[in-house]
Amino acid sequence: MYFDLSPKSVTLLIFFAHGIVFSVLLLVKAIQNEIKASAWLSAFSLLCSLYISPFMFGYAGWYGTQPYRDVLFYFPFQQLLLLPPVLFFYTKSLLDKSFSFKRADFIHFIPAVIYLIYSVIIFITDKIVLQEYYFYADGRDKDLVTWYQIVGFISLVFYSIKSLNIYRKYKSITFDVVSFADTILFKWIQRFLIALLILLINRVLFFVLNPEWAQFGNKFWYYLCFSVLFYYISLSGYVNSVQTIIPFNSNFSVINEIETSTANQLNVVELEEWKIKLETLMTIDKAFQNPTLTLADVSEKLNISTKKISQIINQGFKMNFNDFVNYYRTEEVIKTLKSGKHNIHTLLAIAYDCGFNSKSTFNRSFKKQTGFNPKEYLLENKNK
Repeated sequence: MYFDLSPKSVTLLIFFAHGIVFSVLLLVKAIQNEIKASAWLSAFSLLCSLYISPFMFGYAGWYGTQPYRDVLFYFPFQQLLLLPPVLFFYTKSLLDKSFSFKRADFIHFIPAVIYLIYSVIIFITDKIVLQEYYFYADGRDKDLVTWYQIVGFISLVFYSIKSLNIYRKYKSITFDVVSFADTILFKWIQRFLIALLILLINRVLFFVLNPEWAQFGNKFWYYLCFSVLFYYISLSGYVNSVQTIIPFNSNFSVINEIETSTANQLNVVELEEWKIKLETLMTIDKAFQNPTLTLADVSEKLNISTKKISQIINQGFKMNFNDFVNYYRTEEVIKTLKSGKHNIHTLLAIAYDCGFNSKSTFNRSFKKQTGFNPKEYLLENKNK
C-alpha cells in the first residue's frame, strides 16, 4: 500500500490513530457505565480524527493515487456541520445532570444531514449515473471548497461560544450550590474551548494576512494544533472520573432569581436572625465537616428553601455558598493548627477532618483567607 511516510503525514497519523482508539475506549466506557457524556465525546473524537484525515492522506500522497483518490473525493471526512453541535452536546451532557437529548435538539443536526445527502447525490451522479467526473471535474475535494470551509468555520465558532456560555452558567451554579466546587469545575473544558477559539481566530488572521496560506500544503500547523487540542480533550475526558451532580433545571432558576432581584431584599432583623442560625449550624453543629455539603443539605437542616439560604449567604455574608462553607473549614483548620495537632497529624489529614476533600481546594481556600499557604502560615506563627 502506497503511503508516503513523511514527517507531516506520520505526525497526523499518530493523532489520527490515537483519536480512533480514544473513540472506541470512550464508547465502551459510555456503554459499561451508562455515561452519556462519554458517548458524545466518543463521537467528537471520531469526527476530529476524520477531520484531520484528508490532510494526513494528502501529505502521504494519496490524492494523486488511485483508488485512494476517489475514496478521498467521495467520502465526507470533514463533517464541519456535525462536529460543532456534537462538541456542544458533549459539553452540555457533561456539565448538566438534568440534560437529556430531546426531539427538538435534532434541529442542530439538520445542516449536517443536508450535507450528507449532498455528498450522496454527488457520488451517485459521478460514479453511477454519469460514470465520469462531473461534480469533480475541477479535481478538488468538495470537503475543502471555500464555501463549505467558511460555513464550517462559522459553525465551530458559534457552537464553541455556546459551549463556553454553558460552562459559565455551570460555574455560576456550582459555586452557589455546593461546597466542593473546585473538584467538579472541569476546568479543562474551559481551557480547551478558549484555546480552540484562539486557534480559529489565528486561522482567520493568517488567511487575511497571507492568502497563500489557503493552499493545501500550508495548513499543516493548523491541523497539528487542532490535533493536539482534540487529543487533550479526549484524554482529559477519558481519565477524569468526576461526574457533575448539578441539574440546571432546578438550580439555575433559583440562582438567577436571586441575582436579578433587587426588590426582595431581606430586612435587617430577619437577615440577622437567619445569619445567627447559619453560623450556629456551622460553629456548633459543624455542618462544614461534611465534604459533600450542598445548599440543599443546609436547606433541609434549617427547613427553608434553597433560594432563601442562598439569598441570606449572598446578602448577609457577601459570599457564595462554596466560599461560605470553606471559610468555616479554614477557620477550623487554623484552630486545629493552634492546638498543635499538626505535630501529630499531617496538614492534609487535618484538612480532610475539617471537611476539605482535595489538597488543591484546601491550599487555595487557606491562602485566600490568610494570605499564606498552610506551611508558610505555620512558619509565620511558629514563635507566636
